[in-house]
Amino acid sequence: MSDIFREIDEELRRDNLRELWSRYGRYVIAAAVLVLVVAGAIVAWRDHQLSERRAQSTRYASALALAREDKEADAVKIFGAIAQEGGGYAVLASFEEAALLAKSGDRKAAIAIYDRIAATGELDSSLRELAALLSVMQSMPESDPHSTIERLASLTANGNSWRPTALELTAIARLRSGDRSGALDLYKSLADDPTAPPGLRARAAEMAAVLGS
Repeated sequence: MSDIFREIDEELRRDNLRELWSRYGRYVIAAAVLVLVVAGAIVAWRDHQLSERRAQSTRYASALALAREDKEADAVKIFGAIAQEGGGYAVLASFEEAALLAKSGDRKAAIAIYDRIAATGELDSSLRELAALLSVMQSMPESDPHSTIERLASLTANGNSWRPTALELTAIARLRSGDRSGALDLYKSLADDPTAPPGLRARAAEMAAVLGS
């Protein structure tokens, strides 16, 4: 008797499945096709991105080689193009482009690039702060020293990656503004700062000795 009930139950299940398939089978097929299409598109996009990164890497390396060969104008063009494209090498290319422009004497263009990097919110804060620091360095010869000190203030906070360099530039700006004692205090603190790079500490010690004499 139990076999009969089992057969009836299985028959009902088969009928239910046939009915469900007749109603929803086309949707299941469509969903499966969509999944395959999306998966294929993702793979194709990843391959495209990888190819783009490889192409950028090759062009970035060629621009570096041109810079080493003193073909800086050509290198600047390539770095500028990569920077405009975005992608993994865009920020590095922007820094390289700005550095070459500054080296060639076009500080205004270099400052504009550094300021653009510093204003890019999605970048890591240390990169934005580095760009701000480099912008200040390039603008210092023409800038008002008080303005320079204000721009560097946030970079001199404890724990900031660029604090020692920002303090050194602040000391220079204080000297330019006539604040000799303020500059001396900064140089003394830098000379005694174990977290500052050795070369910077040596320069600070020399300046402190000169100003303190």
